Amino acid sequence: MMFINIAVKFIFVTFFIFISSCNRSQFHTVIEMNWVIKDNNIGGGIILMEGYNSDVPLRAWAVVIPKYNNKIKILVSDDEDGIETPQDMAKKTGAVVVINGGYFSRGQYPISHVGLLKSKNKLIEPASGSVIRDNIRYNINRGALGIMSNNTVDIGWASTINDSIFYWNSPINNRPGSPGLVNYNNAHYWSVVEAMHAGPVLINKGLQMVTTEEEIFFNTPVDGVQPRTAVGYKKNGDVIFMVVDGRQVDSRGVYLKELAMLMAQFNCEEALNLDGGGSSALIINGKLVNKPIGLNAQREVMSCVAVISE
Repeated sequence: MMFINIAVKFIFVTFFIFISSCNRSQFHTVIEMNWVIKDNNIGGGIILMEGYNSDVPLRAWAVVIPKYNNKIKILVSDDEDGIETPQDMAKKTGAVVVINGGYFSRGQYPISHVGLLKSKNKLIEPASGSVIRDNIRYNINRGALGIMSNNTVDIGWASTINDSIFYWNSPINNRPGSPGLVNYNNAHYWSVVEAMHAGPVLINKGLQMVTTEEEIFFNTPVDGVQPRTAVGYKKNGDVIFMVVDGRQVDSRGVYLKELAMLMAQFNCEEALNLDGGGSSALIINGKLVNKPIGLNAQREVMSCVAVISE
């Protein structure tokens, strides 16, 4: 009898865990985050907001950065191995706010950036012209963050020819199993002093438009429920940084379309998904705000997006 009771309890617990796991992976068409101001004494008019939803469950932070009195910069590690924590980059540069940046490959020494990377008006890594997915080669013009000489921020689909950067108003029309064609006749020269590939784009012209398939992120971990980092901007030029915790009991992370919904809550005109997972980190005045994958520790990364207050 005792063996039967133990077996029944085991089945019940297993079933409960399975049901809970299924519920946590469910896509939500609406997520109310109940945003509240967490800190408005950061400097430069910058405001930190925290949001939480117990039903998903989900915890996120959004940083609202006024256009004036703040400069947006792309930081690149100068360590010998090419990577360091966002907190270390913040300390070196005196940045008020830092989030992790683009994707990078750990399989090489030194580390290499996945796609376009330009900082301090120097092209560090050109764009990747194509990728192979499921044994098929696709041309790509992935989503990128660009910073102009007047400190305005732009987001578009970008690629490079030699040292020149070009952007498109729409991505290549790729679909799983059906590669699209790249047309440089539709491209525009992108006069940016700093730029960084990541992707996919989340919001375009004020509309939620997650271009996962077009940018060839399907069938990758990027497409699932993950901790997230994103950047966007509003029509008035204010910039939004967002970090969503995940892989935790009280915060599961989000799908890309859910991340787009969260960025839309801040009226983003354009928004871009950055590297996520264990790399997602938010540093304010030298301190780690979130808990990457539930820990008070940061993963070393190659690039970051930062705010330098004047």
